[in-house]
Amino acid sequence: MLAALALAYGVSPLAIDMYLSAFPRMARDLHASATGIQLTLTAFMTGLAVGQLVIGPLSDRWGRRRPLLAGTAVSVLAALLCAAAPSVGLLAAARFLHGVSGAAGIVVARAVVGDRARGVGAARAYGLLMMTAGLAPVVAPLIGGMLLGAVGWRGIFLVLAGLAALTFLCALFLVPETLPHDRRHGGGFAATLRRTGSLLVDRPFLGHAFAYAFGFGTLFSCLAASPFVYQNVFGLSVGTYALILAANAVGFIAASALSRRIVRRWGAGLLLRVGLAVMAAGSAILCLLAVTGSLVRDVAVPLIFVTVSSLGLVAANATSLAVARAPRAAGGASAILGALQFGLAATVAPLVGLGGENTAVPMTAAMVASTVLAGAAVLVLTATDQDAHRR
Repeated sequence: MLAALALAYGVSPLAIDMYLSAFPRMARDLHASATGIQLTLTAFMTGLAVGQLVIGPLSDRWGRRRPLLAGTAVSVLAALLCAAAPSVGLLAAARFLHGVSGAAGIVVARAVVGDRARGVGAARAYGLLMMTAGLAPVVAPLIGGMLLGAVGWRGIFLVLAGLAALTFLCALFLVPETLPHDRRHGGGFAATLRRTGSLLVDRPFLGHAFAYAFGFGTLFSCLAASPFVYQNVFGLSVGTYALILAANAVGFIAASALSRRIVRRWGAGLLLRVGLAVMAAGSAILCLLAVTGSLVRDVAVPLIFVTVSSLGLVAANATSLAVARAPRAAGGASAILGALQFGLAATVAPLVGLGGENTAVPMTAAMVASTVLAGAAVLVLTATDQDAHRR
C-alpha cells in the first residue's frame, strides 16, 4: 500500500519536472513567449491547488479510494489532451485539468498516512513520501531530456498518460479503504467544508502549513525560472541542465532520508527550524550575488543545491506537525496543505518570468521572499505550540 501511495504522490512532481527542459522548444513550436509557456506550469499548479481543496474534504466524507481512483482515471485523459494541444491556450487548459485530477494522488496519500499513523511514525512515513516526490525530479529531467530529442515534447505527455494509467491500476489493487464509515463526516458537503475550515483559525496548524507551502515556494521559484537561467544566463545545455536538476533532487532525497533517521531523537520541530535556517541563508546569498551582478555558474549551482536540499528537512516535518492538529479531518488538512503549496507555486511561476529570460534576479528574490515568510510563519504562529518541539 505504501509503495502504491508513494507512486500516486510522485506522479504530479513528474508532471512538473519532466517537461521543464522543453520550455524553449515549446515556445518556438507554439509561437509563444517565455511567460506564456510558464503559464502552462501555472495552470497545472492552480489545478493542483483547486483539486486538493475539493478532493480532500470529499475524501473525509466518501472515503479515500473513490476519489483516488476517479482522479487518476481523469489524469490519463488530461495528459493525452496535453499531448494533442495545438496552441498554448489549449495546452494551459489541459494542464489545469491535469492538475485537478493529479491532486487526488497527493491529497489522498497524505490523508491515508494521517489515518494510519501519528507523531514520529507519521513523520517517518511522510518522509518516505517526500523521498519519492524527490526521486521524481531525479528521473524526470533525464527522461524528459531523452524524450525531447526522440519524440518531442508531445511524447513527454504521452509518457505521463502511461504513468497515470499505472497509478490507477496500483491504486485499484493495492490501496484499501483506510477511513471507516464511523469516522466519515456526515451532514453534506457544506458541513464537511465547515469542519475543514475550522483549521483556518488554528494558529499552530497554519504556522506549519505556511512553512510547508512557502518552503516549497522557494523550490518552485527556482524550478520555474531555472530553464532560462541555466540555459540562457549560464549557457548550459539541456543535458547539463537536466543533470543539475537531478543532483538537486538527490540532495532533497538525502535530506529527507536523514530526517527520517534522526527525527525520533531530535524532534520534528527542531528539524523544521534547522531546514528553514539553511534555506534562508542560501537564498539570501544567491539574491545578493544576483543583484550585484556577481552570480556566476560555479557559485550558483552549489548554493542552489544546498538551498533545495534543505527542503528535505522542512517538508515532512511541517506536514506531520500540521496534520497532527487534525486527527478527525486528515483529508481536509491535507487539502489545505496542498492548496497553499500549489496555489503559491501558481503565483510564483509567472512572476519569476517578468524580468525576462536573461536574468536570475527575479528567481533569487522570490526564493528569499518565500523562505522569509516560511520562517516567520513558524516563529509567529507556532510560538505557543509547546508540543511542536516534543513530537
